[in-house]
Amino acid sequence: MIKRTLLSLLASFAFAAPAAATNPYAEMVRLEVLPGWHQANGTHIAALRITLAPGWKTYWRAPGDAGIPPSIRWAGSRNLTNATPQWPTPVVFSQNGMRSVGYKHELILPLVLTPQNVGKPITLKGQLQIGICNDICVPADLSFDLSLPQGATRPDPAIASALASQPFSGDKAGLSAVHCAVSPTADGLLLSADITLPSAGAEEYAVVETADPQVWVAEAETSRTGNRLHVETQLMHVEGGAFALDRSGIRITVLGTRHAVDIQGCPAAP
Repeated sequence: MIKRTLLSLLASFAFAAPAAATNPYAEMVRLEVLPGWHQANGTHIAALRITLAPGWKTYWRAPGDAGIPPSIRWAGSRNLTNATPQWPTPVVFSQNGMRSVGYKHELILPLVLTPQNVGKPITLKGQLQIGICNDICVPADLSFDLSLPQGATRPDPAIASALASQPFSGDKAGLSAVHCAVSPTADGLLLSADITLPSAGAEEYAVVETADPQVWVAEAETSRTGNRLHVETQLMHVEGGAFALDRSGIRITVLGTRHAVDIQGCPAAP
């Protein structure tokens, strides 16, 4: 059943993806680069600002079964060694009876940029592929190209606000312990996580990710008893068959009505 659902979703995405040049929904979303500022350690903080037309939304890095995962290509950038997105806390919304995770109205996505040569300008050039949704969901392929200023050192308030809205780390949120049990299933693996953590709000929704992009993760079931949160999900390799699971690469994000918590790594119980 899980395999059929996954293959159906992949097939529908493949047939729904038009070329960027013929995308009739491009007017529903605008993209611009916020140039940001240079930091004393040599890195540069910039951001991609995605502005959505009224009623439209886009997706987080782990969008859920009903969403389209975003992708950034940096081809054409100059003097750039690494670019790390810093995702603000998303919201959970329902779509055709399924839950997905993302943003409405606007997304400012901060980027931590590492230059090849400190002191020389960085040029950001590439493509952002995102899903946008209203009554229907479609992919949009958006290009960006901007040379970043070298002398700017004053933080941009919009980018700083987006950085501040990221999920708390486990330590800051009061995480006491996290352990994962893994057992085989007919399609892959069943992962059960027990997390000792104060509540993030009346309604909590957990998203599980792995370090391997070829591993599909089902929507997690989340329940709480006192200070303990239980999260359970199923994992399957997109090509089927057995696969190795790196516990250090497991990432669990708890989204609550008060705040969100980013938990990285999930060792076995002692």
